[in-house]
Amino acid sequence: MRIARFATDGEPRFAAVGQDHTGAAMLAVLDGDPLYRPIRLTGETVPLAGARLVAPVLPRSKVVGVGRNYAAHAAELDHDVPAEPLLFLKPNTSVIGPDEPIVLPRQSQNVHHEAELAVVIGRVCRDVPRERVADVVFGYTCGNDVTARDLQERDGQWARAKGFDSFCPLGPWIETELDPSDVAITCTVNGEKRQASRTSLMVYDVAALVSYITEAFTLLPGDVVLTGTPAGVGPIVDGDEVTVAVEGLGELTNRVVTPHPDPVDHGDAAGYGDPNAAT
Repeated sequence: MRIARFATDGEPRFAAVGQDHTGAAMLAVLDGDPLYRPIRLTGETVPLAGARLVAPVLPRSKVVGVGRNYAAHAAELDHDVPAEPLLFLKPNTSVIGPDEPIVLPRQSQNVHHEAELAVVIGRVCRDVPRERVADVVFGYTCGNDVTARDLQERDGQWARAKGFDSFCPLGPWIETELDPSDVAITCTVNGEKRQASRTSLMVYDVAALVSYITEAFTLLPGDVVLTGTPAGVGPIVDGDEVTVAVEGLGELTNRVVTPHPDPVDHGDAAGYGDPNAAT
């Protein structure tokens, strides 16, 4: 099942993505947040063409990233493959959805795209054995671990470089039935292919990552695990259009813009301002 989060005139809502009797894409509206209550249709439908997709999950807690999880990417950065998964955190305020802008920070002159498979957690979990990981995963979506490479090198740690507002695009929806073991992942910038690989080339697979992460952190429903990026990362600049595609999931596209004179406001689409939004 594909679960989208969308907005029309009011607060974002959740829906199952399907087709109407004519074959046109439509959204079957769900009763509440499927991460927190059983999936139940309201009976209302909305044409997909008349809706605006927003980030398919609003992490209440955290985004956990994994560094250098493709050997070729580690090599292109002149780093060794880590002996254990290399973890970092991105704040939930970095999350944006499809077609929302990636805002280039004034502090950086070298921002990179990083296409990734993103795992959406569906249950409170800790110390999950590999063979039980599928039980705690709600589904998968496309992710872009946007990184200010110069700040990453300058700071000696990654919180600022990967944590700016808009530095974690997710979407277009969550696929609950994907087998993540061997799917294609690509990134194009202005139609030019930059990254192309398969998840089978990850150093640590999804089961290994979630098991390892939960040895340290309790994961909550809606937490997101970014599983690492393949080789081919590179700079993005004002005016670029970046598309991350994962086989079986679809495409996530965001444009790149320079900072607005006023602070970035995620507004109702993200839902951060209203603790009751889309619950």
